[in-house]
Amino acid sequence: MRAVRRKLLLLAGVIPMLLLLLTSCWNSKDIQNMAYITAIGFDYENGKYVTYVQVLNFSNVAKSESNQSGRSVPTWIGKGEGTSVTQSFNSIYSTAQLRVFWGHVKALVFSERFLEEGERIRSTYDLVNRYREIRYNIPVYGTREPLRDILAMKSNLNLSPLQTVMESPEMSYSQRSDILPLHGYKLIALINEPAGAPLLPSLAIDREAWTEDTDPKSMFKIDGAYFFKGTVAKDWFSEDDLKGYRWMQKKLQRSIINIPNDIEPEAAIVIENPSNSVHHTVRDGHVYFTINLKLNAYVDELRRNLKKQEIEKMASQTIENQIRHTFMKGMARKVDIFNLTECLYRENPKKWRELNSEGGFMIDKESLVNVKVDVRLQHSGKYKLRVD
Repeated sequence: MRAVRRKLLLLAGVIPMLLLLLTSCWNSKDIQNMAYITAIGFDYENGKYVTYVQVLNFSNVAKSESNQSGRSVPTWIGKGEGTSVTQSFNSIYSTAQLRVFWGHVKALVFSERFLEEGERIRSTYDLVNRYREIRYNIPVYGTREPLRDILAMKSNLNLSPLQTVMESPEMSYSQRSDILPLHGYKLIALINEPAGAPLLPSLAIDREAWTEDTDPKSMFKIDGAYFFKGTVAKDWFSEDDLKGYRWMQKKLQRSIINIPNDIEPEAAIVIENPSNSVHHTVRDGHVYFTINLKLNAYVDELRRNLKKQEIEKMASQTIENQIRHTFMKGMARKVDIFNLTECLYRENPKKWRELNSEGGFMIDKESLVNVKVDVRLQHSGKYKLRVD
């Protein structure tokens, strides 16, 4: 009994001493004293890597009762440079004043100069993906615009830069998804594939479409895309060049076309939820492809009385024309925009290697034999198929 009592007294004396040695929250950081990076821009100039970072004060971004509606959110932009991507990142630390936190990065933007050399992409992603604070599923873009201008952009209604096409693309893509966003992990996976031509959305600034009262306000837009050959961005195509590409995107949510054409439209219809398949045949050492498309549609505007079958037929023909238009744009620069050769690679890799070993470009303007489009009109909105 005395031994038990002695042990209890000993524990009663030791425990308070141990508590004194505890250092509560030793590694904690004051969140208000950190610089939160929300977007990164990569450039290459005069033989050096140049990195730009967008920094936001989250006390200004947070939606709380104390925030004033319409008040502009300030954006800070930092710059670092060096002979490697790591060195350019580290040079930012020397002037940041605060601890830099990378866990809120929501977009990566590459200048056109940066994309011209494939190893730059590899070395950048080697750094970005090794660093545990940065996530894999970040939207990535190429651009022809100055990176400072890109990172300084605001949203409309003076919302934070986090509410833009660059950092929150899903908001606008649910209504217009002509060129879908691409995430970093997907880009790296695609450029390491031997077949196909990965697409990187091109981010631009529209300086004319919007005004605040009478003052012009610049806004983001996707104006086209870069296509890769290996790890090098080989060609840039405009949004008009790619108007047939959208129909091959299985995740397309909504897109609008005029029928039978844009010059004298008789109706405007909304296309949703496309499904597609690609089939190939090989004859006499050449590969030929057939594209099958099924799409749902509804009428958005009607300029003359049309029957359901007329609308479906005109829409199917319009979409086929757009696909062939985009295919020929790619053939002119030897770019497989629709990744048709990937179909051959997946289904018959032996034949793909045989044709690819001959060198040159595997397909030509005769390779796309058939485009079969089936548009099914679901409804005509609140009105019937008539204008009177």
